[in-house]
Amino acid sequence: MRIGKQDNALTAIATSDADSITVRGFDLCSELIGVVDFVDHFWLLVTGERPSAAQRMVTNACLVSLAEHGLVPSVQAARMTLAAAPEAWQGAMAAGLLGMGSVVAGSSEVAGRYLAELVQETEAPGAEMAAVCARSLEAMKASRRKVPGLGHPQHSGGDPRAHRLIAVAEEAGIAGRHVAVLKTLDALGPDIFKRPLPMNVSGAIPAVMLDAGWPLEAMKGVPLLARCAGLVAHLFEEARRPIGFIMSHQADMAIGYDGRPSSAAGHKAE
Repeated sequence: MRIGKQDNALTAIATSDADSITVRGFDLCSELIGVVDFVDHFWLLVTGERPSAAQRMVTNACLVSLAEHGLVPSVQAARMTLAAAPEAWQGAMAAGLLGMGSVVAGSSEVAGRYLAELVQETEAPGAEMAAVCARSLEAMKASRRKVPGLGHPQHSGGDPRAHRLIAVAEEAGIAGRHVAVLKTLDALGPDIFKRPLPMNVSGAIPAVMLDAGWPLEAMKGVPLLARCAGLVAHLFEEARRPIGFIMSHQADMAIGYDGRPSSAAGHKAE
């Protein structure tokens, strides 16, 4: 069944014939393999263009900053999946990626859309960045919403990864309006919310990537790709030094039952 109009049966990413493989207009074997690094290839695949040195530098920094995040729920899901199905690395990887959402690891997309909206507002005639950001923060506070890209449960004094990514973008010469908006939110947030509200890495990643020219619609792909590397490390360790069932057991011990007792349980109590 066709859903919607689909008249253009075309792709601009890759093609092949008996003698060659073409990726985004480049011969895979003679122009890409052994010639470009993976970050260049990632940028090329998504955008259709080779990245500049500054774009490569920023993308590399973002991927490194988010590759490992400890035993967060997505990693636990991956490790426990491998413990239950040691032959299914692909299933365990998928479990880990499926666990990346708006709360942990997938929040860069949400922050990116928020920053892009504010940047658009600041470009209106007569608009001042500080006033635009202050109004937005006041509205967030009034509606008791979390501010995308700000706040961290552990790094209340400031997420060191965020500040390093901003510094890298400034060193590369590509820090622009998205970074400026994030820095303004970071400066105004504590006074408006009356508590520490530093920028976090989920805000810094879209800020620097958008200023570098990365498409907003592909923002979620950056943390997803980064986490693949971390998940491979965790699954390799799980295969050699398993803790999946230990985590499962600890969860069973930590979570109490407050449902209705069974009739058998009531009879034993008597």
